[in-house]
Amino acid sequence: MLPYYAEFFGTALLILLGDGVVANVVLNDTNGHDGGWIVVTFGWAFAVGIPAYIFGTASGASFNPALTIALAYAGSLSWSVVPGYCIAEVLGGILGGVLVWLMYYPHWAATDNKVGKLAIFCTAPRIKCTPANFLSEFIGTFVLVFALLGVAQTKSAPGFGPLIAAFIILVIGLSLGGPTGYAINPARDLGPRIAHAILPIAGKGDSNWSYAWIPVVAPICGGFIGALAAVAMFG
Repeated sequence: MLPYYAEFFGTALLILLGDGVVANVVLNDTNGHDGGWIVVTFGWAFAVGIPAYIFGTASGASFNPALTIALAYAGSLSWSVVPGYCIAEVLGGILGGVLVWLMYYPHWAATDNKVGKLAIFCTAPRIKCTPANFLSEFIGTFVLVFALLGVAQTKSAPGFGPLIAAFIILVIGLSLGGPTGYAINPARDLGPRIAHAILPIAGKGDSNWSYAWIPVVAPICGGFIGALAAVAMFG
């Protein structure tokens, strides 16, 4: 059971730190208010890297159903653990969203920005265009998986893996995150979106369920093709 607990708590910590940096930038009367995109992308990068250092030896530190499926296809993870991992990751995402709400509890009422409040929990396109939005998430997750599997071909010093993963997340956010906010992880989007829907967040709007399928389906497709390409190229 330890690997499943690791995926659950690792994803919860990832969301607490990742959505936490967005809350710090978006919500009023915080020390990080209006910190900007650079702050968000660096925060998200290390929100992935820190849990990977903590839980990597226990579960492999996927924290991402798209990556979990891709790793299983690549032979780095048993298919038997995929359903349990994916469930643990989504549940961890919900818990992480709840923790962010609690962390910034008085700031929700102080902020009159329904769109911004939703953006703390999950992604949305800057320009709504379903094919382009799907492609954005597909490409971003393709790069994530292909880069992770590709970098693994190069021998690095022990302990550098999570740091390399953090920098991959950073460059994806800086270079490819503009159109849709780079979910590149179904659990990172769906779990906190569920939290947004069920929590009594002061002044919130709807949870934009009409868009919610894209950051779930597109990353799974992009990640799988990324794994297929990596296996074809590197064996």
